[in-house]
Amino acid sequence: MRRKGTAIQGAGRKAGLDISLQNVMDGIADKLFVIDSEYHVKFANLAMRQNLVEGRRLTGEHCYEVFEGRNNPCCPPLWNCPLRKVVQGGSPTTIISPDHADAVSDRYVKITLYPLRDSQGNMNAVAELREDVTTERELENQILRRHHHLHALSRISSATSGLWDLDVILTIALDTVLEIIDATTGGVLFLNEQTQMLSYRVYRGLSAKYVEQMQMGLGEGIAGRVAQTGQPIILEDISRDTRAAHPDLISTEGLKGFISVPLKARDRVVGVMNIASHRPARFSADDMYLLNSIGCQLGNAIEQARLYQRLEIGRERYQSLLRHALTAQEDERKRIARELHDETSQALASLTLNLQAAIATAETRSFVDTDLITKLQKTQSVALHTVNEVTKLMKELRPTLLDELGLAAAINRYARDSLEPLGTKVSAEFQGVEERMPLEIEVTLFRIAQGAIGNILEHSEAKNVSIKLDCDSDKCVLGIEDDGRGFDVGKLTRVDKSGRGAGLFTMEERARLVGGSCSVKSQPGKGTEIVVKVALKGSMA
Repeated sequence: MRRKGTAIQGAGRKAGLDISLQNVMDGIADKLFVIDSEYHVKFANLAMRQNLVEGRRLTGEHCYEVFEGRNNPCCPPLWNCPLRKVVQGGSPTTIISPDHADAVSDRYVKITLYPLRDSQGNMNAVAELREDVTTERELENQILRRHHHLHALSRISSATSGLWDLDVILTIALDTVLEIIDATTGGVLFLNEQTQMLSYRVYRGLSAKYVEQMQMGLGEGIAGRVAQTGQPIILEDISRDTRAAHPDLISTEGLKGFISVPLKARDRVVGVMNIASHRPARFSADDMYLLNSIGCQLGNAIEQARLYQRLEIGRERYQSLLRHALTAQEDERKRIARELHDETSQALASLTLNLQAAIATAETRSFVDTDLITKLQKTQSVALHTVNEVTKLMKELRPTLLDELGLAAAINRYARDSLEPLGTKVSAEFQGVEERMPLEIEVTLFRIAQGAIGNILEHSEAKNVSIKLDCDSDKCVLGIEDDGRGFDVGKLTRVDKSGRGAGLFTMEERARLVGGSCSVKSQPGKGTEIVVKVALKGSMA
C-alpha cells in the first residue's frame, strides 16, 4: 500500500499536484476497505468510516466485529462471506446481497473483492468495494415483475385463444390465474344484464353452499362494490371487513386474504373475479395489479364469447328456417309433381289419344274438310309436346330415377338429358354408389348437381363437363367440372338484387345443412369446378 501511495504521490508531484492515496480513496463515493487474510481491517475510505459509530477504532480490528457486530467470522445461514473464496482462489469475485448493515430499509449492495499482491506476486490482502445497487435492484425487480405480468397475460391469452365456450374460457382462465399467483381458492361472478345481480359462474376451492348463497347486487359486498365502481379491492382479512356480504358464509369458509377485480369490456363491467386465501395479508399490491390487467383481458374474452354465442343462436335460427324452407320446397315439389302425374299428365294423355282417334276416324271416313284434319293434327302435335314438357317438368321437380335407382343414375340421366342436346359432352365416373345413402343426403346432392348443371346451361358455354361421385362408408364427394367461361369467385361475395349468386349460395347452404361443405373454384376463361363433401357417419342405407 505504501509503495502504491508513493507512486501516486510521485505522479502528482510531476503534474504539479499534491495527491495522496488516502485522498484518492476518500474521493470514491462507494465504500472501500482493505482486509488481510485474517479478517483484520488494514484500511477504510471516508465513505466506509462515516458508516461506523463515531470514535470506533477501525484499523487492526476484525471486519466482522466492526461492520457486522459479530464475535466470529460471518458464515451461513446469516451470511456466506466471500472473503475466504478470494483468499483461497486468488481471483476477484462479485456478489449482490442485502445490506446487513442497514436492517431498517430494504437495501442491496454489490460487493466486489479484489486480491492485492506484493512485488513478488504474493497475495497479502483483499480490497472490498461496496456499491449501493438498491435502485438498480428495484429497476431489475420491476422489469421482472413486468415480464411476469406479460407472461401471465400471454398464458391467459394462449389458454383461451380460439375458444368460444364461455364456461371453458372462464375455467381455464381461473385455473391459470390460481397457478400464476400460487393460490387455490377463487371464482368468477357474472353480472346479469337484466337483473343486475352477481352470481358465481365458475369457482375453485369454495363450497357449493357458499357459491349458491353468495349472490349480490351492485354495491353489495366487496364484489358488488367492485362491479359498481369498476375499481379493484384488496383486503388483508375479509372476515374483519364490515363491507363484506354474508359474513357468516365467509367465516365458515375460513377466508382471509382477498382480492376482487372487475372484468371489463370496453369500460363496461361484465363480471368480477375473486381470489381468496385462508391466510391474512396473503396478497400484495403487485398481485392486484396483475389480476386487474388479467381482468381487462378476460372481460374482452367474455364479451367476444357472448357475441359469438349470439351469432351462433342467430345462425342456428337461420339454418332452422332455411331447413324448414327447403323441406317445404321439396314437399311442394313432390306435391306438384304428383298432381302433374295424376291429373295434368293423365288429362294430356287422354287428350292426345282422343285427338288421335278423331284424326283416324276422319281419315277412315274420307272426311272432305282437310283443313279441319290439319288443325287436329297440329293440335295433337301441341298436345304431345306439352306431354313431353310436363314429363320433363316432373323430372325437374322429382326425378323418378332418384327414388328407383339412386343418386348416381339420377345425376347421370339429368346431366345428359340437359346438356347433350345442346352439344355439351358429358363424362361421368361413379364409385362406391352401390348402396343407397340416407334420403336427405341423396336429395341434397342431387339438388346441388341440378343447380350446378343449371348454371352451366345458363352461363358457362362449356363444351365438356366432367361429373365424379365417390362414396365410401364415411363420406361422399361430388365433383362437377366444366371448361366454360368461368368467373371471378372473389367478386361473388353475396347475392345481388338481380339474383346473381343465389345458385352458388343455395348450393353452399344445402351442403352445410347436412353437415357438409361446398367449394367453388373458378377463373375467367378457365372453367369452373364445384366440389361437395358430405360425411355419411356410417349411415349408408
